[in-house]
Amino acid sequence: MGKATVIPFGPQHPVLPEPLHLDLVVEDETVIEAIPQIGFVHRGLEKLVETRDYNQFIYVAERICGICAMGHSLGYAETVESLMGVEVPKRAEYLRVIWHELSRVHSHLLWLGLAADAFGFESMFMHCWRLRERVLDLFEKTTGGRVILSVVKVGGVVRDIDDAMMAQVIATLDGIMDDYTKIMNTLLTDTSVKNRTVDVGYISHEDALALSMVGPFARASAVNYDVRSFGRGAYGDLADFRPILDDGGDCFARVKVRCLEVLQSIEIIKELAAKMPAGDIEVAVKGAPADGAQASNVLEQPRGECYYYARGNGTKNLERMRMRTPTSQNLAGMTSALAGCDLADVNMIILTIDPCISCTER
Repeated sequence: MGKATVIPFGPQHPVLPEPLHLDLVVEDETVIEAIPQIGFVHRGLEKLVETRDYNQFIYVAERICGICAMGHSLGYAETVESLMGVEVPKRAEYLRVIWHELSRVHSHLLWLGLAADAFGFESMFMHCWRLRERVLDLFEKTTGGRVILSVVKVGGVVRDIDDAMMAQVIATLDGIMDDYTKIMNTLLTDTSVKNRTVDVGYISHEDALALSMVGPFARASAVNYDVRSFGRGAYGDLADFRPILDDGGDCFARVKVRCLEVLQSIEIIKELAAKMPAGDIEVAVKGAPADGAQASNVLEQPRGECYYYARGNGTKNLERMRMRTPTSQNLAGMTSALAGCDLADVNMIILTIDPCISCTER
């Protein structure tokens, strides 16, 4: 047995896109323990609720993370609406979910390209990001923004999508689905990809539950939990929603689940577009949250369940705004998966769990 050595890993790293810092305890080429160091990009955003009213703070919330921007603005708005007893029009609920699922497609394609690049599959990286550009183009056409959309407000949404534009969205998604299916099948059947991912970074079903993992990474260990299954908002009008599960528990299972979720999100968008109700897209919201009023909300972000909490104090500035991101739930599972792995597999395990440090270190 060799002597244990501590190797600092990150926060800047040529492969990992996130500023994640780990202290890796290594013996020879085996990782004995991984100790995360967090706080590198902490910005104190939750403190801003004391100086920004509940309408202004939605623009702060969606800047917590660029990739998860739509989800954070939606999760925050739903929390404040619950706090104030606001009922959002049905059409606004549909539009919100359509943009949110587009954001999930965008997030998964971005991640898949980065994962492919880590395999050394540079051409697939370019193909995934080429498809991602089409999604960003849809954002730009329907909201005016490509990353920060600023389309959700407390009480509804600020933009509508007419029938002609919705037809363009569906046509574009059909084209993306055709191209993406070929890319996905190539990735999931490639021998070199399987060599790097099968039986690597294993997390059992029991460990995933015990460590409170969420999102595609828990579902890859057969944890049947997806907030969309609760049927809140437009999700309740879906004919049949079932979370995508796999019992492999390794890097390959995590890649497979997230790959299939892209197709699932496109089908959700197409179904809701076909069922889109007529009507208003917002309601007027007046007044302020009552002193001592509290509300909480959960939302299925691309990386898993995100929890939101708000407390009012009788003014337009909230007393407290708190969120628990999926990465904070998945860090324990990530360090568990790293323990006992080969040093060369560290990048791959981290990328398949896909921590979002910007969301976590607010």
